[in-house]
Amino acid sequence: MGELKKWRDQDWVRIGTDGKIKGPCGTSKDKKNPDRCLPRSKAQSLSQGQRASTAKKKKKEGGQGKTVVKNTPDAEVKLRSGGLARRRRHHKGCGAVMDDRRKKTLYV
Repeated sequence: MGELKKWRDQDWVRIGTDGKIKGPCGTSKDKKNPDRCLPRSKAQSLSQGQRASTAKKKKKEGGQGKTVVKNTPDAEVKLRSGGLARRRRHHKGCGAVMDDRRKKTLYV
C-alpha cells in the first residue's frame, strides 16, 4: 500500500489551543491560520498539555506568517518504519504530471 493511502486511512483530528480534540481536520474556521491537526491515535497518546503546547506553537508561528510549523518533539508523527514523515525537496521540473511519471510524496 502506498504511503499517501496509509495517510488518508488515518483519522486526523483538529487540536485546539486548550489541548482538546475539536473535530475532524480541515474544519477550522480560521483558514489563514488553521488549528493543528494530528492522527487521532497520536493525539490521544499525548497529554492535554502536550496537545495544547503543539497547537499554541502552530497558532503563534502561523500568526507570524509561517505556513509550515513543525510539531513539538512529543507530537512528531513518525512512520511505522521509524522515520519522520517529510517531503524530499530536490525534485526536478515544475511538478507537472508526465505520461511516464506521477507526482509522489516521498518519505526519507
